[in-house]
Parts: sequence; C-alpha cells; structure tokens
Amino acid sequence: MRRILLSACLVVLAGTSIVRAQECDRSDDSQQMMNICAGEDYQAADAKLNAAYQDLIGSDDANGKRLLQVAQRAWITFRDAECAHSTAASAGGSIHAMEVSQCLTRLTNDRIRQLATSANCEEGDASCASPNQDSDEVQ
Repeated sequence: MRRILLSACLVVLAGTSIVRAQECDRSDDSQQMMNICAGEDYQAADAKLNAAYQDLIGSDDANGKRLLQVAQRAWITFRDAECAHSTAASAGGSIHAMEVSQCLTRLTNDRIRQLATSANCEEGDASCASPNQDSDEVQ
C-alpha cells in the first residue's frame, strides 16, 4: 500500500515539475499561456501577502496574533468561496483557470492593502480600520 501511495506521489510531483517548467510569455496570447501568466501573477501576489502578514503578525502581542490568525483564516475561506462563485460560469472551460487566478490576485492585492493599512495604524485610531479606497494599486 505504501509503495502505491509513494508511486502516486512521485507521478504527481513529476507532473507538477513539467507544468511549472513553462514560464509566462506575455507575448504569447494563447489561452494556455494566459492561464500560466495569470497563475504566476497570483503566486507573486500571494508571496507579497505572506510577507505583509508575517510583518504584521510579528508586531502584535499574543492576543493580536491570535485575532489576526483567525481573521486571516476567515479571509482565505472568503477569498476561495468568492472566486469559486464569481468564476462558476466558466467552470470546465479553458478560460476558467485564468479567471480563478485573476480573482485570487485581485482579492489578494486588496488584502495586502488592508494589512498594510493595519500595519500603519496608531493604537486607538478607529479611522484606520479600513484601507483608503483611493490608494495606489499593489503591483
């Protein structure tokens, strides 16, 4: 049983390596390449989100850390559900992966702005609870 599981894991890992070997080429407007590029955009946004989260959680006290972890887990659940809902119409189509990645990227960039705003709030500043909607896009 272990050998079968190990073999299955190796096949999945090998397949993942082949898929990841192809990098984004924005001059190629094939749907497959647009899916790859959208996926890379999301991965970059996710890395920025993780850095922003780590910076913020490192500055909180124990209760603040716990509350931020709960909020972040709830946000991830929301993000995934929102993207599943908003891209449901394209499910099964070749554009679906790109639409999901674009949704994840958009919501992740929104969350980065929220965390950045929280990181710059002074204690007791109630007006700092939500990010300024006029702020620049996260790149």
